[in-house]
Amino acid sequence: MDNGSKIRISLRVRFVPNMAKKLNSVLGIDIGAQNIKIAEIRSQGREAAVTALGMIATPEGAVDHTGVYNSDAVAAALKQCIADCGATVPNAIVSISGQASVLVRTLEVPRMNPTELKEHMQWEINRNIPFAESTVVSDFRPLQDTDPNSPNMDVVMAISPQSAIDTITECVKRAGKQLAAIDVEPMALARSVQFSFGDVFPNETICIVDMGHKTTSIDIYQNGKLLMPRQVPLGGEMLTKAIADTMTVSLQEAEGLKRTKASIPEAAADMLGASPVAFGVPGATQDFTPYNPFGEDGPAPPPVMVEETPASAPEAAAPAPYNPFAEDPAAPAPEETVAMAPPFEEVPIVAEPVVEDDSGRIYNAMAPVLEEFVAEVRRSVDYFRSRGGEVNRILLAGGGTQIPGLAPYMAKSIGIECDKYDPMRRLNLSGKRIIPDFAAEHSQEFAIAVGNGLHILFD
Repeated sequence: MDNGSKIRISLRVRFVPNMAKKLNSVLGIDIGAQNIKIAEIRSQGREAAVTALGMIATPEGAVDHTGVYNSDAVAAALKQCIADCGATVPNAIVSISGQASVLVRTLEVPRMNPTELKEHMQWEINRNIPFAESTVVSDFRPLQDTDPNSPNMDVVMAISPQSAIDTITECVKRAGKQLAAIDVEPMALARSVQFSFGDVFPNETICIVDMGHKTTSIDIYQNGKLLMPRQVPLGGEMLTKAIADTMTVSLQEAEGLKRTKASIPEAAADMLGASPVAFGVPGATQDFTPYNPFGEDGPAPPPVMVEETPASAPEAAAPAPYNPFAEDPAAPAPEETVAMAPPFEEVPIVAEPVVEDDSGRIYNAMAPVLEEFVAEVRRSVDYFRSRGGEVNRILLAGGGTQIPGLAPYMAKSIGIECDKYDPMRRLNLSGKRIIPDFAAEHSQEFAIAVGNGLHILFD
């Protein structure tokens, strides 16, 4: 199944043929488009400790939304990051990401024994290969059964071009570490949320929204089981570009403004929560189709192949202009009512902040992108609901979600409790070079690296 590759995509622990025993320490690596993050994790019984934590800027142009472009530059940066933070464990686990580098899907298949499942999944893998490259590596894993009496079972599969695997392998090797396994981001997050929050949210369905620099992952879990993975090409870079274009500053200056002065006013969240037409149609998102690099025309997709997420609600007549005085907000306003409209400041407009200081102007610039971002999350939740599921809470991870006020903004827009995700919860920080303030400030950005490191606690 791996076409002779010595390192395979790993949806389980230690998916490497020559590894003789389970690891008790590992270096979790997350190679992002903006930053490379590493977390050295050591087991302490059934608990774990972070003994090294590091972050370094990804060399410009070396990684984009499709994957790693320049393995030499990435390897040099990774090696520098390892040296700077003092990580010493020899084995590493890295996640592979990017639309041209990996495909992750959850499938519902008839219940079958392991031999039958292996044959069936080989057929599924062969028919789902989306890459031009013919040589691929793959893996699959049956997900935890919630109903043993069900005639069907859920399986997650991952497929990657051999060239992408070779690139990642070379990066880790040149950085001076031995590659123990290659994993995928949704499974890394599954381990993290199960370890860190399994005791807080038992049996709850949680949506982890991980906004990176180029893309955002929207993954839904219950008790560590991946129910729905989805990725959209909308990341923190779009917020930075919006600030740069609107305020006529360089991208570097815009990134600095975003990190130091950007915030979402409380009034904006109140408006979203109070207005039933925040996105133009009551109870629905904006009418644009989510990006799907692997979709194709044809019959309706299987129930949980989330990359072929169906389009939004059936086409309907265009909504009438918003009329705050009508009993039905969607009803057209009589001409005289429009003429008697109150001054602008008394009509809630989502895109306009209450204040006009630097923070307000920055929010104004980001508002259209933020609305699109929230709409994509809402669309994912709506699709999951259409399949009979329900999301209990949303947790925000990734550097792009660190904007103050984003959690209440999303909570009031989508109607679901929302908060920051802390992958360091329940982990002991025991590294001599770990600065507690740094760990606390950047915790959300280490979700994938920590999840990869937590391989050591899962079978």
